[in-house]
Amino acid sequence: MKIGYARVSTHEQNLEMQIDALKQFGCEEIFTEKVSGTKDDRPQLGIALKTLRSGDLFVCYKLDRIARSTKKLIEISETLEQRKVELGSLQDHIDTSTAIGKAMFKMLAVIAELEADIIRERTLAGLASARARGRKGGRPTVGSKQIEKAVKLYESKTVTLREIKDMTGISPSTLYKYLKKGN
Repeated sequence: MKIGYARVSTHEQNLEMQIDALKQFGCEEIFTEKVSGTKDDRPQLGIALKTLRSGDLFVCYKLDRIARSTKKLIEISETLEQRKVELGSLQDHIDTSTAIGKAMFKMLAVIAELEADIIRERTLAGLASARARGRKGGRPTVGSKQIEKAVKLYESKTVTLREIKDMTGISPSTLYKYLKKGN
């Protein structure tokens, strides 16, 4: 039996392309979820893995849909191998039922992790470079006078939150954060 798994990282992303490819490949059952690949708690992946039986083929659209790290991907692969379940990846053209497929799977897993590490290193280098030029990331800090004014307006109960935001530039969530700190 061919069991498919499709995943996207955010709710704004669309699963349709992966689902269509898995159906075209002949997957009889497809498990889907919208959750980051870095999260270990992926309920649908867990259910899919428990559903698999000896002789089944577990199919994903791309290996990075199953796991982001080589370690996790290899762990899943070894678990499948122990249960006599093969692993297939449509975009990576992987089929672990062959010796070449097993070798290619492990090489691609290492390359995928390398790519993620390079992206992370570039991001950190870019942030360090920006800091060295005096730029600081994150949201701009709010001045204490603005906060005091927003709190006084809020406590006066004469203006709405929208009016406070328009007058001070302090959003309701920021105002509530500072009110909570004050208590």
